[in-house]
Amino acid sequence: MTSLTDRYLAATLRTVPAPRRAEIADELRASIADMIEGRTAAGQDTAAAEREVLTELGHPDRLAAGYADRPLQLIGPTYYLVWASLLRRLLTVIPALVAVAVGVLKATLEEQPDEAIGAGIGAGVQAAVQITFWVTVAFAVLERTRTPLDLPAWSVDQLPEAPAERDVTLSDTCASIAFLLIILAYLPWQHYRSWVTDADGANLPILDPALWTSWLPALAAVLVASIVVEIVKYRTGRWTWPLVGVNAVLDLAFALPLGYLLLTDRLLNPALVDRFEWLREDGNTEMLTNVSVVVVAAVTIWSIAESLVKARRHRR
Repeated sequence: MTSLTDRYLAATLRTVPAPRRAEIADELRASIADMIEGRTAAGQDTAAAEREVLTELGHPDRLAAGYADRPLQLIGPTYYLVWASLLRRLLTVIPALVAVAVGVLKATLEEQPDEAIGAGIGAGVQAAVQITFWVTVAFAVLERTRTPLDLPAWSVDQLPEAPAERDVTLSDTCASIAFLLIILAYLPWQHYRSWVTDADGANLPILDPALWTSWLPALAAVLVASIVVEIVKYRTGRWTWPLVGVNAVLDLAFALPLGYLLLTDRLLNPALVDRFEWLREDGNTEMLTNVSVVVVAAVTIWSIAESLVKARRHRR
């Protein structure tokens, strides 16, 4: 746990231009120390003096805006910080969820997998635009009409903890989500736009079409849940033990059915096996199955072990 002063400095400096952070940090820390010393010299308790000094300095974002010469204004400054905080929270989650939902529905219910990715991205952008517009309009009206929100006054108790080094980066999260989305999109895609055709030139699905009434929807649900876990993990900034547990359950929920389908020769479309002569030759199908099961097991074990190591390392 850091001191209130350290937390206040961290909250203030996060929105200050990087070249000036060291200078401002030294200046602000010295000013706070002088103000606290002045109060303690008059007989006040150090902890109480620190809280009063930081409270008088006000919201860290407002102080940072002064250092950066950046006005806090939408229509006016009254509700700017509330507007910015709410908008940031909404845009972090809702457009991504809308994009995934629309993409999955387009690929499955509407049977248009070739349009799923574009439709999902378009829906996500549109959701972001709509959220930004209507939230901005609402706060503009509130500020113009001088409608009181009766929000609690800022206090040092609202200070976040000083940010620790992130174990989960944005680039890693985007890569993981992109990989999961590709797999999720491929499930319906291969059913309608496979790279294999039969003797008549018609599309030949890679996976057994009969699985759409049983296993494939379940595997798709696991992929969607995994995307949600990636988002939560990024928001948390690190692996926690609950996230490790959920990740392990989802990994096993995908790997075990997949391994079962491979070992029982139920994953590939029987018509696909008949289409390629080399798959029908002795031992080739079994060899492909064994290699696939080993790869699935290795990836699953690696994913679970990696999450355990990172969670334990952070705990130390």
